[in-house]
Amino acid sequence: MNSLARIKHLYARAGFGLNVDKLAQYQRLSVKHAVDELFRSSDFSQPLSLLTANQTYQMADRADKTDTLTRKMFLQEQRQQEKDLNLAWLNQMSSTEAVLREKMVLFWHNHFACRTQNPWYAQQLNNIQRDNALGNFKTLLLQVSQSPAMLQFLNNQQNRKGHPNENFARELMELFTIGRGNYTEQDIKESARAFTGWGFNNKGEFVMRAGQHDDGSKTFMGQSGNFKGEDIIDILLQKKQTAVFICTKLYRYLVNDTPDKAHVNAMADLLYNGNYELSPVLKYVFTADWFYAPANVGNLIKSPIDLIIGLNRQFYITYNNPEVMMQFERALGQVLFYPPNVAGWPGGKNWIDSSSLMYRLKIPSTVLNNGIIDFHGKADPEDEALLAGMPNRKQVKTQAQSTADWDKFLAGIPKGTTKEQVAEVLLSPEINSNLKSVIVQSGSIKSMVVELVSTPEYQLC
Repeated sequence: MNSLARIKHLYARAGFGLNVDKLAQYQRLSVKHAVDELFRSSDFSQPLSLLTANQTYQMADRADKTDTLTRKMFLQEQRQQEKDLNLAWLNQMSSTEAVLREKMVLFWHNHFACRTQNPWYAQQLNNIQRDNALGNFKTLLLQVSQSPAMLQFLNNQQNRKGHPNENFARELMELFTIGRGNYTEQDIKESARAFTGWGFNNKGEFVMRAGQHDDGSKTFMGQSGNFKGEDIIDILLQKKQTAVFICTKLYRYLVNDTPDKAHVNAMADLLYNGNYELSPVLKYVFTADWFYAPANVGNLIKSPIDLIIGLNRQFYITYNNPEVMMQFERALGQVLFYPPNVAGWPGGKNWIDSSSLMYRLKIPSTVLNNGIIDFHGKADPEDEALLAGMPNRKQVKTQAQSTADWDKFLAGIPKGTTKEQVAEVLLSPEINSNLKSVIVQSGSIKSMVVELVSTPEYQLC
């Protein structure tokens, strides 16, 4: 691969794709300089600030109201805030220069999969993941573990001395750190005791409720002591398997759905020996020759969010009705802040089925041409039973109400750039004979682009 091809691959994985107006700039850059630029532009963390802490008070107060009208108004406001938060993050990903940071926030959003009915808690957790996305995993893990959203979702608010709730302790090990098969049921019981008393107040602040904490001796993974929750986290991070588990997930997200044991172990060594600093591991991956090997290029299926954001960024799309993007999310099976379960979205080939593939091939051209699309959408697993009993479920015809800035897109193409070079920027897989015929037979760059984004190859990165 030449330098530009490598940089295009880098931005497909560490961001949301490379724009054609960057061609001239990046033709002169080495991969190392491009990686440095990615980190430089992502150095600053711009938080989502749609909601305020004050709203937590108000929502808690109104949620406690017993009269039907007040509760109904509260639920309507809550649903609107959930939509607004979703769209705020979509817009941030679509416009930010800090693409690496937002790409990693998306990773941690799935790693620490969480649902909460309080939009303020959801925003708070999202900002914790943003602040620490490229920082220290231990800091990230502790702050996530003490967030109201996670404590609520995994029932640790109900974890009390004498009546331990094991949900948080179990998922901490199975999904967040060491992975299934590397702990015992007794480890879960003992660590749950260590997390007794961890909770939050109605201001959305972590509180340690000393009177509810079990201060007796616990034995966890061969160590005994009067452990608190922080001690359990420290012990888990002392295990090299935690670094292997995290790096395996990072490898599948950034490199290949089939982990290479040697490469994962090299990443894990760096993470473990570097006290769980994340940036050195990411820089190692992005500058490794194997990251750019043919087997690791154009082989990952874009997540729905990657697909939507990539379109928005590459074609400068604006929406008269931004909520159509949430219809895209539902149709494709990835609604932000609403993972299917505590394990998150499985990703990979699971993104594709007969329904989502049809939408995937149709949405890009629909957006670029302000077309109309029929939505049936994927139901949330918790809603399936309800929807199954509803008579006359109908498809919803929706106009994208989108505008692609074709003038800006076309003006950004450097002079002398061929149609095939434009196609190479848009597509990660190699240009095959079918794609070549599209390029040759298209009358203009615009018509070629619309055809190319409607191909299965555009679904890959």
